[in-house]
Amino acid sequence: MDAASIDRAMMRHALVLARRGLGRTWPNPTVGAVIWQMDGDQPIIVGRGFTQPGGRPHAETQAIAMAGESARGASMAVTLEPCAHHGKTPPCAEAIVAAGIVRVVSALEDPDPRVKGGGHAILRNAGLDVSIGVLAEEARAVNLGFLRKILDYRPMVTLKLAQTADGFAGVVGQQLMVSSSASKQRVHLARASHDAIMVGVGTVLADNPDLTCRLKGMMPFSPVRVVLDTHLSTPMGCRLVETCHTVPTWIVTGPDTPDEKIEAFRKAGVIVERAALGQDHRIDLRDALCVLASRGLTRILSEGGPTLAEAMALANVIDSAEIYSSPECLNREGIVALRPGLKAVLGDGSRFEVSHTVTSGRDTLDHYARRD
Repeated sequence: MDAASIDRAMMRHALVLARRGLGRTWPNPTVGAVIWQMDGDQPIIVGRGFTQPGGRPHAETQAIAMAGESARGASMAVTLEPCAHHGKTPPCAEAIVAAGIVRVVSALEDPDPRVKGGGHAILRNAGLDVSIGVLAEEARAVNLGFLRKILDYRPMVTLKLAQTADGFAGVVGQQLMVSSSASKQRVHLARASHDAIMVGVGTVLADNPDLTCRLKGMMPFSPVRVVLDTHLSTPMGCRLVETCHTVPTWIVTGPDTPDEKIEAFRKAGVIVERAALGQDHRIDLRDALCVLASRGLTRILSEGGPTLAEAMALANVIDSAEIYSSPECLNREGIVALRPGLKAVLGDGSRFEVSHTVTSGRDTLDHYARRD
């Protein structure tokens, strides 16, 4: 195995580790790190780590702790540039130097202004061999949420929608189970890999949802629940409010919502933030996402139905979409799942591509990925 192949293999391992932290490391990125020594022409892994829940400890220090003295003279693959600033912990770049590692393979430069090349500079100035860009696109996909937060001042958004074979998401005034059991399980797994689930107040009023991860053993991985609610119409007795001390509930409301109304929700344990209104006199999605990013969120799963999905398409804030299609028809008038704006956006090959299609129970699941 040549050196370039070894670098890619170790980086793939680091990326697998990084994915373990998705949904649990915000506001920090989720990073994977692998340390190895060479035994002839074969790499021997001596340490590995990934960012722990809450964002600390960092992947690099986890890997170094596992490697111990075996880190001296070793190489490290890391999915994002090691940090260079003094925060709650010393810089990882300095820890790598102190551990005696002689070579670092880094997938991406960290765009955070506190780092932005500084970590790589610390390593190079200490005499380490530094290689940047190995599996960069794969690493970007893993940390797209963090990159969006830093560069675009908003979290990454994954849109989830389900439709019948004839294109309907439901029926007005009636709950309709469109997705199969297997598809529902996939959605719960998707929830666990995001920082937050977001819906509009219409979903709360119609369904009174829990918005938690209800697969066995996964309730602790339930993310923040976010409600977009222009006039703060969320019922105080709904499940999202009643359970907010167990699973956090945040509400984004309009600028004119009375202070006393907001205070009542805050006393109940709900976090309430204000955002600007758009021309349609509803919450401006870009401003709302900016507010959520300022609170640290990096990855949001939108489960708010066709109205919110259409608004997101028109606001150009969708990064990926998961469209579940049932083989069964509604065979009557219903709520159209993919409205004109969303349909046009997802069908525009210059903006989105179908990255892959899978079978989910009886359903078909199309994954759409944004091209930029």
